[in-house]
Amino acid sequence: MSLSTFGLVLYWLLLTAVFLRVVLKRRAVGSSLAWMLIIVLFPIFGVVLYFLFGEVQLGKRRVERAQALRDPFLQNLSSHLAGQTINQPSSPAAKGVFNIMEQHMGTGAVGYNNLKVYSDPDAIFDCWLADIKQAKQCIRAEFYIWDDKGRVAEIAAALIAAAKRGVSVEILVDHAGSWSFFMFSRQLTQMREAGIEFVAALPVSIWRNVFRRIDLRMHRKLLIIDNKIAYSGSMNMADPKFFNIGRNVGPWIDMIIRFEGAAAFGVSKIFSWDWEVETGERRFPIVEENLEPNTQWMTMVPSGPDLGTDVITQVMLCSIYRAEHCITVATPYFVPSEALLLALCHAAERGVKVELILPEKCDSRLAGWASRSFYSHVLKAGAEIRHFKRGLLHTKAMVVDEQIAIVGSVNLDVRSFQLNFELSFALYNEDSCGKIIDLLEGYKAESVPVCPQAWESRKSINRLFERLTYFVSPLL
Repeated sequence: MSLSTFGLVLYWLLLTAVFLRVVLKRRAVGSSLAWMLIIVLFPIFGVVLYFLFGEVQLGKRRVERAQALRDPFLQNLSSHLAGQTINQPSSPAAKGVFNIMEQHMGTGAVGYNNLKVYSDPDAIFDCWLADIKQAKQCIRAEFYIWDDKGRVAEIAAALIAAAKRGVSVEILVDHAGSWSFFMFSRQLTQMREAGIEFVAALPVSIWRNVFRRIDLRMHRKLLIIDNKIAYSGSMNMADPKFFNIGRNVGPWIDMIIRFEGAAAFGVSKIFSWDWEVETGERRFPIVEENLEPNTQWMTMVPSGPDLGTDVITQVMLCSIYRAEHCITVATPYFVPSEALLLALCHAAERGVKVELILPEKCDSRLAGWASRSFYSHVLKAGAEIRHFKRGLLHTKAMVVDEQIAIVGSVNLDVRSFQLNFELSFALYNEDSCGKIIDLLEGYKAESVPVCPQAWESRKSINRLFERLTYFVSPLL
């Protein structure tokens, strides 16, 4: 056999082996077909891409830690909620979410009080600073992006001052999302010198990524004060006046919720989960006094590849299919799975008022084209798409029947649902839902509807880019 023939046989054996691996993984059909298309079009390069990005490989140590952590985590969480009478929500969508999370976490809801919604970045920084300065025991933070410019310098100074007065400060920040901060920031050095434990989550390196997927990301945004006050939502530790200003998309528009009580303690436990999976150190929070019973309840929805179950997809599908009157969604990236796209279209077709609020300009051209490739499906089903004009709408929120609001860090895309570590909250209380509704109404007032007729007459070159990205959208 000649060398060229041997090479050709080896080449086809390699392609066949990779094709069989794609098929045997039994992932979604769209994802499998997208990978096959890439491998056919770019044979060797496509195979390399597949082994880097094609399979959810968290890494052996992280998987073992997550598996060993599940039972102690659930027992520790439920032990601090014993004796509290949980009131189940009444709406069909909310009740479905409650039941799903009761099966996964042992409790369908946790109590909270004093919930506030912030959308102005300076107000968010002011509140973060005020609570950091009042911290007495511990501060825990977790972000995808930590950018050291603007008012983030004030946060760093306040954290350093807290550490110097004896407050324990633990911070997890995604390595890829904040690579320049870890590489070049003097601020990081100053915080570590002050005794702050600042850990890079899911560090990226050639050696590590031989054994796990390279683009699994820690996407949660959390700040917890003394295990009694919690912040979460869509805003990273970044000042929008300075962050990504060269992208020409306007300021990032975010939302953060602040709440107290048992739910804040629960969020601290989720941080403990992430800390142990990353470092191997168990640091469950301790509450010195009993948690007070509460009549307001929310459901925490942690999601990620370490859970073994796509729980956020279950929550979203359940909410959409049980909607009776209206669904309003705000998301920066709209690249849904086939199941979610069909759920939204079916809701619109059965008479539910479906409104999607999306940014007019996206900071990623690829994601923007992929998002627009779904517009025709949604518009033909009778849903409304509105383009937000003031900047990059980065808030992630969904309200169903004005009775349940789901907010947090999850984008309506495949990446958030299957690859990222995320945290969402389902709010049932009428007052809490009302605050999210008011926020979304404000976004609607700053947006314009996409006209179906005008959309269908867009340029042919735009259609071409949208169709091309549509085929690979399951991989974005």
